[in-house]
Amino acid sequence: MTELEQCRAEIDAIDGELVRLFLQRVQVTDRVARYKQERGLPVLDAERERQVIAAKTALAGDPALRADVAALYESIMGLSRRRQRRLVREGDGDPGLTHCLAAMRDARAPVSRPRVVYQGEPGAYSEEAAAGFFGPDADTAGLPWFEDVFQALDAGRADYAMLPVENSSTGSIRQVYDLMAQYRYYVVGEWQVKVDHCLTALPGVALDEIQTVYSHEQGLMQCEAFLDGHRDWRRVPTLDTAGSARQVALSGDRTAAAICSRRAAELYGLHILQAGINHNSWNHTRFVAVSPRMELREGRNKISALFRLPHQSGSLHEILTVFAVHGLNLVKLESRPIPGRSWEYLFFLEFTGDLADPAMEGVLHELSQLSAELRILGNFKGYEP
Repeated sequence: MTELEQCRAEIDAIDGELVRLFLQRVQVTDRVARYKQERGLPVLDAERERQVIAAKTALAGDPALRADVAALYESIMGLSRRRQRRLVREGDGDPGLTHCLAAMRDARAPVSRPRVVYQGEPGAYSEEAAAGFFGPDADTAGLPWFEDVFQALDAGRADYAMLPVENSSTGSIRQVYDLMAQYRYYVVGEWQVKVDHCLTALPGVALDEIQTVYSHEQGLMQCEAFLDGHRDWRRVPTLDTAGSARQVALSGDRTAAAICSRRAAELYGLHILQAGINHNSWNHTRFVAVSPRMELREGRNKISALFRLPHQSGSLHEILTVFAVHGLNLVKLESRPIPGRSWEYLFFLEFTGDLADPAMEGVLHELSQLSAELRILGNFKGYEP
């Protein structure tokens, strides 16, 4: 037997003993679950878990191994919580999970030749995203405000909305996340648009004539480095980039410029003074297609959800443990303050998975047990360029 084979044999023996002890631990965990169930105690005792992990890490003589011991016991205790919750049925009847299962049963097929609304004027990046995702046959219309878009869905005047949720340079679009929390709609797909901002003005205008620059607040932020080179220019936020181009075109003001796309400049007859002025050349905006009803399209591999946590120590960590235990990739986590509740937050997250996977109902049940509120926002196929 080689030295390597000898080491492997020793590891196999140790692993066998670990499994035996783990199964013995599970039996004690079941007794703890029954005790808690009889007395109406919650499964999670965050203070007790902190004490246990601190005690176990202290047993590691080598300080470099203490983090590994802590990680080991976090996983073990996460598995114990899962088993206890199954036994005591904590969180049964959660309305968020019930609503999700009902929405899945009522899921609709994609609408052919859909009516799609977006925020902005024709020529906006949102219009480009709508055409990219839904195709040239879609009937698209721009509306002034983000809430107008949601209200159009609510009133049945549109089948879908195309909404920006984050930019690779400036982060999340907070207004959209807040409205997603307010309206009970579903994400059915996503699309990305490469954003190349141009400084545009009336034909014949020179750069040294500019005094005021108009654009959406995101456009101004994404071009901040360029604008900082012209500190004497006044920066005026508008509802959208294409709308700023339309405003400059209609104003006849030779001192005004707009930050917008090349397409918007062409559409409104503006001259491009300088192209590619965003400081990040790899500047993309991610859009989501939103529907008033859930859809389960082919190729779906991402799940979007929001949740509110109980106001207790360790609650977020426990939610994140669920994804690690099930081997699910958490690809986004975003928090937004809850109106009227100081220092309390809604969390938006996206993770890999398919709601129709038989194992997913167990995952959702665990998430519902751990959350004060859970809502599934959709299951869709991730963007592929």
